[in-house]
Amino acid sequence: MNERSKMDWTTGNCNIMKRVYCLYRVSTKGQVDHDDIPMQRTACRAFAEKNGWTICKEFLEKGVSGYKVSANERDAIQDLKIAAEKKEFDILLVFMFDRLGRIPNETPFVLEWFVKTGVEVWSAKEGQQTFETDVDYLMNYIRFWQAGGESRKTSMRVQTRMRQMVEAGQFTGGVCPFGYRFIKSGECNKKGKELVALEIVPEEAAIVQFIFHKTVAEGYGTWRLSDAVNALGVTTHRGAKFQSNTINRILRNRIFTGRFARGGKMSQVIDELKIIEDSEYEEAQRIIDSRQKDRNVRMNIAYTTRGASLLSGNIFCAHCGGRLYAVTYSDPVTLADGTTKKYKGIKYLCANRARKRAHCDGQSQYASNKIDAVVLEAVHTVLQKMQGSVKDESLKQSYEKTLKSKKAIYAELLREQGKEQVKLNRLLAEVGNVLIEESSFSLETLNKAIELTKDKLAEIEEKIPKALKEMNEQKSILEHLDTYYDQFKGWVESFDAATNEEKKMIICKLISRIEVGRGYKVNIVFNMDYGQFVGE
Repeated sequence: MNERSKMDWTTGNCNIMKRVYCLYRVSTKGQVDHDDIPMQRTACRAFAEKNGWTICKEFLEKGVSGYKVSANERDAIQDLKIAAEKKEFDILLVFMFDRLGRIPNETPFVLEWFVKTGVEVWSAKEGQQTFETDVDYLMNYIRFWQAGGESRKTSMRVQTRMRQMVEAGQFTGGVCPFGYRFIKSGECNKKGKELVALEIVPEEAAIVQFIFHKTVAEGYGTWRLSDAVNALGVTTHRGAKFQSNTINRILRNRIFTGRFARGGKMSQVIDELKIIEDSEYEEAQRIIDSRQKDRNVRMNIAYTTRGASLLSGNIFCAHCGGRLYAVTYSDPVTLADGTTKKYKGIKYLCANRARKRAHCDGQSQYASNKIDAVVLEAVHTVLQKMQGSVKDESLKQSYEKTLKSKKAIYAELLREQGKEQVKLNRLLAEVGNVLIEESSFSLETLNKAIELTKDKLAEIEEKIPKALKEMNEQKSILEHLDTYYDQFKGWVESFDAATNEEKKMIICKLISRIEVGRGYKVNIVFNMDYGQFVGE
């Protein structure tokens, strides 16, 4: 057997010069259920036989979206690239070129990469793709742009139906969330399949309430929460222990507020599905988001409330701006009778100064009891002001102004998206005229214009989800402003009797930043959301 005749686990011996690898992919659940792979395999094998080729290896991808999943995240594509670099095969054969993917700004270049690496790329339905002329390059791009467009249209139809179901308060499918069980809805879809509905499981609902309370009131992180839930002997619907990601999925699922949500749409509250209040859900999101921000971005929510220190997450060195960390220490103390006893305490450490991470001319450490006393006095002062405060209409107006601004940003992005999409469509429509030499564009100029427009469109589309999220968050705050005010007022009664963990969370929410300098000079910056309630 020569170098180009090899044994493969899939098909056995390859006895010809042209070594063929095949890629079969199905993306939707329906395609997986109906198993479209055999159809693709049959077509490719017939095509290979017709051309006198022998297939050496076949790669299968089930349930992988060619439009949503990047080539870098697809194992089959990466394995094929490695094999191509090793010169293990000569031809890559697919049923249709869109099996390689449908991402218009990526997949054309994946195909081009294989060709430039020395691999012929063939489709059983569309023939060979070459890159010998400018027309080849342009047609390659157009093919995947069209495939991506069809994928987007299909996705839009599905999303529209899903949004309609959400607005109607219907379960859109998927895994049954913890806290609920499936029951028959008595309704059928267009295909005659009976739809399912959700019903609260009281024992599980109590665990969901426990998870949200520990997050919002006591600052538990997901790892600590998973340990706490597992200690109760509770398991998931699959009988597995709770993991950090399990807790995070629960905290992120709006269904527990009694609402179905999808694609920016949300149902009205379904009382029989409600487990927690909207305000508790929104506060949990704020805490999670704050903890997940880049560490270079200011964050005033403690990563954990574990430990005896009162302050964490929002205490900084006034000299270098670095974060202060709570550490415990144990010092020997000689008593009057000559015996020695260890004294345990807590101090706040400037890592930049103490560990020489960066220049700092402040103190390396501060006694926690001195700092805590100053902060507690300030907190009590603010809470007393809250007790006698009344809601100010200007606060609502401030939030309304911010919401108006975020709505305007979102609307402008949608306008720009539409404008650039129209421009791209016009440029692509010009391709035909270029090919028959009836266009004012040269092929090179048109290619550049398409690429520039495509890049700008991608940039805009990247900003839209963030703008939508910020707009919805502001809308939610405004809708629940009264609830937040009641929560703040409740702290007045509960603070002194609260646990250390609860006090930590209240302080983190009340205070955006604590700065400590030499001589125990403490500067406290209160969160403006709260300050506005007391006229600060």
